[in-house]
Amino acid sequence: MDQKRLFVAIALSIAVLLLFDMFLRPERQQVQQATRTAQQAPAEGVPLPAGPGGMTAQGAPAPAEAAPARPPARRVQIETPRLLGAINARGARLDDLTLRDFRETLDRNSPLVRLLAPRDTREPYFVQWGWTAADGRTRVPDGETDWEVEGGPLTVGRAVTLRWDNGGGVTFEIALSVDENFLFRAEQRVINRTDQPVVVLPWSRIRREVTPHVEGFFILHEGFVGVIDGRLQEWTYTQLRDEANRRRGLRDEAERVRAAFEGTGGRSWAGFTDKYWLAALIGDGPQPMRFAFRHIRDGAADRWQVDMATPEPVTIAAGATGTLGSRVFAGAKEVLLLDAYRDRYGITDFDKAVDFGWFYFLTKPFFYALHWLSELFGNMGVAILVFTLIIKIIFFPLANKSYQSMSRMKILAPKMQEIKERYKDDPQKAQAEMMALYRAEKVNPASGCLPILIQIPVFFALYKVLFVTIEMRHAPFFGWVQDLSAPDPTNAFELFGLLPWGAPSWLHLPAWAILMGITMWAQFKLNPTPPDPIQAKVFGLMPILFTFMLASFPAGLVIYWTWNNLLSIAQQAWIMRHERAARRAERKAAAVAKPKGKG
Repeated sequence: MDQKRLFVAIALSIAVLLLFDMFLRPERQQVQQATRTAQQAPAEGVPLPAGPGGMTAQGAPAPAEAAPARPPARRVQIETPRLLGAINARGARLDDLTLRDFRETLDRNSPLVRLLAPRDTREPYFVQWGWTAADGRTRVPDGETDWEVEGGPLTVGRAVTLRWDNGGGVTFEIALSVDENFLFRAEQRVINRTDQPVVVLPWSRIRREVTPHVEGFFILHEGFVGVIDGRLQEWTYTQLRDEANRRRGLRDEAERVRAAFEGTGGRSWAGFTDKYWLAALIGDGPQPMRFAFRHIRDGAADRWQVDMATPEPVTIAAGATGTLGSRVFAGAKEVLLLDAYRDRYGITDFDKAVDFGWFYFLTKPFFYALHWLSELFGNMGVAILVFTLIIKIIFFPLANKSYQSMSRMKILAPKMQEIKERYKDDPQKAQAEMMALYRAEKVNPASGCLPILIQIPVFFALYKVLFVTIEMRHAPFFGWVQDLSAPDPTNAFELFGLLPWGAPSWLHLPAWAILMGITMWAQFKLNPTPPDPIQAKVFGLMPILFTFMLASFPAGLVIYWTWNNLLSIAQQAWIMRHERAARRAERKAAAVAKPKGKG
């Protein structure tokens, strides 16, 4: 195989992938303004049998005349080492949650990240618990029910109980607790003091009443996510909307109401994933739970919902109490924390909430290695440099052979050019002569591509780790790089801060990208010059092309590439020096041996 053509093919493949990332990203969804709805509609929840005369088929109250003004709802405060927020006692909603450890930007005075928000805010996003009357007669709480509160505030080690009596001998309770991180536990109880069995269906849901802003990168999933029946389910908002619209066109009502997806599974989970944050419902125990992803049309607005309920209604005998436990994760997708919850509570593949992608077998170990090195050295940027050096050492023997072949190719370049000129009218003969030269000199023209072949999966796996893990978010390096997950903020078109005229994002050429381009150019200079002028021009343009393409990539990735190039240059220069020394020694030995042969 012609080394140069293979080299160009690989380089162009990388370029196509990078260009795809830059110019062919899926269209970002428009963020819509929230409009309040007057009443929770479990019709947006799990499909159920018809209820009594005063209830809809899903257990929602029938429309009624406007009620007089009500006092503000009671709110139960949440105070833990990592969370601030409140539970709305009207409707049993966890609808206010702020993460103490994370700010919106690097500015120390920037707002803390707010994950959940009430319905009267710009972007309503909340968790809710409830029941549906499956027996057609039991009065159940709804979205406007004012619950009595026992305890509070909700803190680590101190639970809160919401209680409501339906006036007919049935009491509903929701006992809520929270750990020191981001995991809530809910126990839904139905206390039946009547002389008849009660049949209800307990459920919980996560509701998102606006379409969130998404990154739009093809390597990152944002939207609906879950592991149900042991299978990873991922739906973007666009995919779910399209699937829901398709199903709405079906005649079968049961198929229409499903909207997109349903499944059951004990210790399964499902929810909404953002780049760094997750809100998910989790089955608690071996009892199967049924999950559904939903898109709800509300006029011109889109509503999004994840439901969790028992597969069938639950019967509570007269004088008995029925309970159902579940968990809610609402917080940052910290890999080690997700691993710990997975192992402690048996939550199936909970770590897959982090989108490690197809290169999971590389990205997850890479993350562990980088995290350990960052703990060891106290800096994630240094961890990347050390990690790159370790990768270089692991592949040193293979890379050595490749660089030796490339060095010999560079030394043979004059002979190859001579063959090409001698047989310029007979390309086949020229190719045969060059192959004979390769065999005589024991050179493999394709071996020079091995370093790039090795670097491609490492590059994309590291890109994935830098891009999707919250541990990289706002992780500083040195100097001007204070966030390895974000692009280098400097810009040559603004004289690196001396002339900050507000250059557009497409006119961004940071310092680390320039350094990367210089090292890439130096590395190509050490390689054999392609005999084909067109190939030579392509190779000459590659450093410039990659400099501009990598300008908008995370700074940590550009630092990795630059450092990797420097290590490759050092290794290649050392090999070339030894190869030249060996050639000189061979020529000297041949010159000394020649007179002796004549004598």
